[in-house]
Amino acid sequence: MTAPLPVALTIAGVDPSGGAGIVADLMTFAAHRVFGTVAVAAITAQNTREITKTQPVAAALLFEQISAVLSDIVPHAVKVGMLGNAANVSAAARALRKGKARNVVLDPVLVATTGSRLLPPAGVSAMKRELFPLAAVVTPNLPEAETIAGFPIRDEGDRRLAAGVLADLGADTVLIKGGHGEGREVSDLFFDGRKFIEFRNFRIETGATHGTGCTLSSAIAANLARGAAVADAVRNAIEYLRRAMGRGLYPGKGAGTPGHF
Repeated sequence: MTAPLPVALTIAGVDPSGGAGIVADLMTFAAHRVFGTVAVAAITAQNTREITKTQPVAAALLFEQISAVLSDIVPHAVKVGMLGNAANVSAAARALRKGKARNVVLDPVLVATTGSRLLPPAGVSAMKRELFPLAAVVTPNLPEAETIAGFPIRDEGDRRLAAGVLADLGADTVLIKGGHGEGREVSDLFFDGRKFIEFRNFRIETGATHGTGCTLSSAIAANLARGAAVADAVRNAIEYLRRAMGRGLYPGKGAGTPGHF
């Protein structure tokens, strides 16, 4: 018999074009030699150019999916992505609490890159109230951090203040991603409740940007599942994403996706 692989669970939406959501999470898990399990929170109709429709699953079904996994397989980490509505936020939180899930990585997916809203305001409120206290790491991009914190982020001081506000919502650690910023350098800000760490890297000029947020959060979860400390898991995940973006794939006529292979 072979040694068992670490296990991770992704709770997210389905992207038929394969670049983001659960598909990206599973490819990221596999690249880290982590066995992936899933709970489908929403189904989307999208390709590499646009999202035309999203449909959250019934909250009771999402709860049963998560509970079924947690009652049997016991993942070493959980990634939470697109949930679709407030009912699914609450269902996911209830199931994670009931199953005593550990190493929860929350990617607060609010709006798609194309501009489509993926979580209404009631869902954002529910996420702040119910999911943030369960999170080992939350990974908002700059627009998401602004929405959740409730003020614009214009400079380094604002970013640090926003990280503190998000930590006060109950998350153990916060990673505010800098990819939506400007300039030749990308700065990702990590806050563990006591100290800040800046991960600074040159900006990669690429069209392989579809699914980068999903990839980063699932790579953090995979590293946590393999036993890494949180700051190391974040550092390793950023390096993985940058390598994957450097070997981007372009399966369709729109944005490319990180190359996981």
